[in-house]
Amino acid sequence: QVQLVESGGGLVQAGGSLRLSCAASRRIFNGYTMGWFRQAPGKERETVAVINGDGGSTWYADSVKGRFTISRDNAQSTVSLQMNSLKPEDTAVYYCARARHYMAVLRTSYDYWGQGTQVTVSS
Repeated sequence: QVQLVESGGGLVQAGGSLRLSCAASRRIFNGYTMGWFRQAPGKERETVAVINGDGGSTWYADSVKGRFTISRDNAQSTVSLQMNSLKPEDTAVYYCARARHYMAVLRTSYDYWGQGTQVTVSS
């Protein structure tokens, strides 16, 4: 069965904003660190942002610090990524995932993945 489902991707002009959401099955979401990743064509999947189980701790890649904000709603079993001041280099497929370990940054530490949502930023 589907465990993680992303939504909110689309086409936006540079400087614009998008909000991605990821709906999770409660049993794989509660108390776990969650992360957002992205993969551009021809590039490896990279970690974008991470949030711990209660939302009190976050981590961001240097490339998105100050522009992206990760948050979660534990009552709704959702994790979101608010993306502002988007740049063409942010164009990628964005994935949410669940970590096996607390505040994991390496993608190999994540065991459940969504199917991804495309974000395209035009210049």
